[in-house]
Amino acid sequence: MDPAPLRNPPTAESFLTGRRLFCPALGAIHVVAALSLVFQVCGLLGKNGIQPASNFLSAARAELGLAAFFKIPTLCWLSDSDGMLLTLCALQAGAGALMLAGKLPGAAALTAWAAFLSLCSVGSPFLDFQWDGLLLETSLLAAFFLPWNATPRWNEESDIQRIARWLLGWLLFRLLLLSGVVKLASGDPEWRNLTALCHHFETQPLPLWTAFYLHKLHPLLLKAGVVAMFAMELIVPFGFFSRQWRTWAVLATAVLQAALILSGNFAYFNWLTLALCAPLLPDTSWRRIPPSFLPHPSRKTPSPPIRLAGFSALALLALLVTGLQTLSAFLPGSHPQALARSASGLLAPLRSFNSYGLFARMTTRRPEIVLEGSSDGVVWRGYKFKWKVEDPWKRPELIAPFHPRLDWQMWFASLGSIRDSPWLVHFIQRLLQGSPDVLSLLAENPFPEKPPVWIRARLFEYQFATSGSAWWVREERGLFCPPVRLSPEAATEGR
Repeated sequence: MDPAPLRNPPTAESFLTGRRLFCPALGAIHVVAALSLVFQVCGLLGKNGIQPASNFLSAARAELGLAAFFKIPTLCWLSDSDGMLLTLCALQAGAGALMLAGKLPGAAALTAWAAFLSLCSVGSPFLDFQWDGLLLETSLLAAFFLPWNATPRWNEESDIQRIARWLLGWLLFRLLLLSGVVKLASGDPEWRNLTALCHHFETQPLPLWTAFYLHKLHPLLLKAGVVAMFAMELIVPFGFFSRQWRTWAVLATAVLQAALILSGNFAYFNWLTLALCAPLLPDTSWRRIPPSFLPHPSRKTPSPPIRLAGFSALALLALLVTGLQTLSAFLPGSHPQALARSASGLLAPLRSFNSYGLFARMTTRRPEIVLEGSSDGVVWRGYKFKWKVEDPWKRPELIAPFHPRLDWQMWFASLGSIRDSPWLVHFIQRLLQGSPDVLSLLAENPFPEKPPVWIRARLFEYQFATSGSAWWVREERGLFCPPVRLSPEAATEGR
């Protein structure tokens, strides 16, 4: 922070305060994302995890040869051990802490991006969420947007930083606009009939307790909520490019994100969206910030011509790729989408030039998988998850910004069949082997002394309770997976 006293008032053309606030906000999100993952990564991707990164890399190397090193950018090529996975989490958290402290923020953003990309590249399906891609894209742009000084001069902004700020605004614009467009383009009747919120609060992956009460609002109020949501996603983003309406557009976006935070558990997604709002606001919008925090008076600094030309070329490439992705969402047919895919194919391994759009189709029912084990095939005892909906008497809890990745994937798995989720077969195998890393992902292991011989999965359909003290009522829908046991080879592997 510049220690000089403030004498000049902020100007409408200056955006330095937003950058100063964006830095610790992004750092905090990286710390949360890394600490959330560090307690899960061995159970998800470790040697004895559900989807071992080592197995994935070995298969990729055997199939792709040297091309695997380019198509799967990860530091795990140096070592695929559990220690490396934990080191990458620590590296991401440490880089986030540097951004929180305002030290070497540009370098820290690039380090956090590299560490998280290394994990995402080997983490499918558990690190394939849209907000994982959003965090990567934001962090890569932040590496050019934030200063690289050990003690940053927050009152200075270079030409490259101004271009990066514009690209961050373009990212937020695409994120919101595409979220609205995909809902209409999908043809889903729940969105077109404005009835999506009549189901959303009950069927979202990990509801918050407030969703129980919001679900009971009058249908007209819920329809009005859908109309407001469409306005905020399809109309408001255009205000980002208007000096007159920019502040109001950011405020409306913040209201939408706050509503999502207060009604559901979407990891750090909404918090990251809020952080992206900060660079869009001119310094005149931050008058209530303590004066000692404001980096004024502002000073523009020129960038070296060669560096500016190189970054401008990269920015144009990113704009071309993401522009084609955005355009393909508006144009029907396969040709625009094929053009967008071919344009982004070269950059796809970086996971930092993405298309967005959540909840294109609204789920109208809530199936849930219940896993049970048995030692004799007669008496069955259930495994308990930490966060997903299971116990009808358990109050839905606040989890976000923590991200329980297994619980989320169980929700996705319940919407299809076990053939659609091969990772679930591996999960069941690890439970039958009694893997401590995988069992640590659960709240309760009903077989603490010895793993069961059999495991089955039953499917239940849940609805919010309408009376009594229970939060849910449920009805069994049959077997999701019949009883299975380990083959002799798998049993040997587990010992």
